[in-house]
Amino acid sequence: MEKIVRQSLLYDFYGELLTEHQKKIYEDVVMNDMSYSELADIYGISRQGIYDMIKRCDRILEGYEDKLKLVEKFVYAKGKISDIKISIDKIKCENKDSNPNGYLSEIEKDIAELLEIF
Repeated sequence: MEKIVRQSLLYDFYGELLTEHQKKIYEDVVMNDMSYSELADIYGISRQGIYDMIKRCDRILEGYEDKLKLVEKFVYAKGKISDIKISIDKIKCENKDSNPNGYLSEIEKDIAELLEIF
């Protein structure tokens, strides 16, 4: 998984567990793509301080993921839902002439709702 995508997912799941100061700086670097130099000027600390804060936040967020596995479960569930959607599409193609009782439409609706959440 690309580093920025992973950082974003970890932050989405565990960001509220960081301090307000950590959240602001982490969001500025990861979500807003601001440079360490820009943030050093804004917050009145060194670029190294910003770098250290980001590394510390990464370790904290990864630590939560190591224990709780919420991102891993999320990615797995999203993949399985996509697999189910593909299977339904195949069933519909194979049974064009005989309507499989309309229950597939209900399942598709449920899957679409779940995918909106993810």
